[in-house]
Amino acid sequence: MRGRGMTYDTGFVRHGSNSREVFDAARVEEELRIIRNDLNCNAVQLVGGDPERLEIAAGFAAELGMEVWFSPYPLEQTTDQILDLFTDCAERAERLRVAGADIVFVAGVELSVMNRGFIDGDGVNARLSTLLATAEGRAERLAGVSRRLNAFLAEAVTAVREYFRGPVSYAAIQFEAVDWDPFDVVTVELIRSAAVADIFRSGVRTLVAQSSKPVAITGFGAATWRGAGDLAPRSMEIIENDPETGAPTRLSDVVERDEAGQAGYLGELLAIFDSEGVDSAFVFLFALDNLPHRPDGDPRDDLDLASFGIVKVLEERTGSSYPGMPWEPKAAFAAVAEFYAQG
Repeated sequence: MRGRGMTYDTGFVRHGSNSREVFDAARVEEELRIIRNDLNCNAVQLVGGDPERLEIAAGFAAELGMEVWFSPYPLEQTTDQILDLFTDCAERAERLRVAGADIVFVAGVELSVMNRGFIDGDGVNARLSTLLATAEGRAERLAGVSRRLNAFLAEAVTAVREYFRGPVSYAAIQFEAVDWDPFDVVTVELIRSAAVADIFRSGVRTLVAQSSKPVAITGFGAATWRGAGDLAPRSMEIIENDPETGAPTRLSDVVERDEAGQAGYLGELLAIFDSEGVDSAFVFLFALDNLPHRPDGDPRDDLDLASFGIVKVLEERTGSSYPGMPWEPKAAFAAVAEFYAQG
């Protein structure tokens, strides 16, 4: 693969609340250096809802010589709010590109289910319930979502290109049936579960063969509990959230830690993407600060078990592997580093 990538969270914003409460620029710079030097990544996808944070992180990544995928990630926003976010970020990305950064602008991720205006429903679960409610009429509902989304994406790409002169993509869920004509790169969130394991490789092969443009894969990963890889797209659903704030509080069940399983899952998918002609892949993801590792006490309080992060975030202490960093690598960290070291 040309692009050996990692996804890096700058903080997801939902209803004005940021999932990464503290954004320490020095820590961000050091983590991106680790991603470049120790994980052997030559590309990074920066996701989040705060344009200033995205610009700061993109500047650090560019200085390290990485290809930067500047990826504003709106949540629960209207289409007008999304356009405002995109144009703000497009201006920032263009400043960096003109200064010499190698940047791809990603005009959103899974917009149809993560935001308002495409599917009826207040929240992701309600929208998915509406979309998949009954087999009868499902094809028509999916077609309607695709029409609304593609109409918006055409408008969004036009708005982005007014400010940004580099390549543009969109990180799609497959059912969105995106019209890729306005884009420079076909980007798909592609996660293997047990239900599609037997056709996953052939699906990747078909996706690459049918595209006249480079194909990138984002969003793939699994949580850190035994069996998570079988439910990978849904392996974070064991999290219980505060009904008012939406913040994660605890796990719904007791599960067994399986860092080797997470590492093996990522290694298998990277090998498939590499052998089937994918241009760039971005592991999801480096860390999630709002899902800390709590090894003592009630095992349902160890939110890291539900995290896709390849490091486990510590609370009020730093780790020993990277002094000063508030996390410790998981087995997946070494697996990704080893795979990417092959070039």
